[in-house]
Amino acid sequence: MFLGGEYQHSLDGKRRVFLPAKLRESVKRFVMTRGLEGCLSLYTEGSWKKLLLKLENLPVANKTQARAFKRLLISGATLADVDGQGRLLVPESLGQFAGIKKDVMVIGMDTHIEIWSLEKWNDYRQSAEKDALSIAEQIDL
Repeated sequence: MFLGGEYQHSLDGKRRVFLPAKLRESVKRFVMTRGLEGCLSLYTEGSWKKLLLKLENLPVANKTQARAFKRLLISGATLADVDGQGRLLVPESLGQFAGIKKDVMVIGMDTHIEIWSLEKWNDYRQSAEKDALSIAEQIDL
């Protein structure tokens, strides 16, 4: 479980991002892929396998959309090893997808970790904050 707040960091000159100790704990390898809303998602290998199984077993009315989603998720996936200083390499293609140039926000999302460009995260968070009450009412919190 990846609980924790928001952690602002910057890519270093080799496109590596520091992953806070609270989020990486004993995990030395993640699966990194395209996330939703333009971020990157990190999964443990066990969580990744569970996600793939869920995708495989979903009852989907539109098989074309299901294949498209799986292709986007899986084709962007790569193994990301945590180095001795707690950093992960962000591949160029995934960095471009997420609009990551330098400053990032790393957040724990229970089952996975997300890495956002700082600019995209700030925009997303502001929008979500405006809609929070409406969303809470719709999901019956």
